[in-house]
Amino acid sequence: MVSVIASSIRKGNVVEKDGKLYVVIRAENIHPGKGTPVTHLEMRRISDGVKINERYKTTDAVEKAFIDEGTYNYLYQDGDSYVFMDPNSYEQIHVSKNVIGDAAAYLTENMEITMSQHNGVPISVELPPRVTLEVVETEPVVRGQTASSSFKPAVLSNGIRTMVPPHITAGTRVVVQTEDGAYLERAKD
Repeated sequence: MVSVIASSIRKGNVVEKDGKLYVVIRAENIHPGKGTPVTHLEMRRISDGVKINERYKTTDAVEKAFIDEGTYNYLYQDGDSYVFMDPNSYEQIHVSKNVIGDAAAYLTENMEITMSQHNGVPISVELPPRVTLEVVETEPVVRGQTASSSFKPAVLSNGIRTMVPPHITAGTRVVVQTEDGAYLERAKD
């Protein structure tokens, strides 16, 4: 363990609090006009998945755990777990649904991800920031709408709903952010 200041903690970091390990889901530094700046951390306890919110002064010391990070390829879903493979040793690792969370919808076969482990136990999975998916359902184009001012709802091939520009039709491949599912651009392939 190493002590770091609270404002340097980022999403995906693992911290120790009261002898238990927590993975940071969201980290936000708040600088009010008056008063002390604070860091708000939303964390998930690794042992049982319980979420907690903590608020620290930005200069408070927080215990950051040492974790092993590695690149793995996603293979398939097996019940309530997801199977990943180490491309160097071909070793397969089963990761629970609790560790992956909402990101599971964006997993595609052979996707390269970054996995963090503490003492050989998977604690977090980081997907690429962008994925290319196909629009399977959307409203038809309405004449007279300007492309820059309005968006319409669409359902992607992974079942996620997002908002796309009016010129996007069903069957079009689009690039979306894995963090929030927001449309970025039309796929160039």
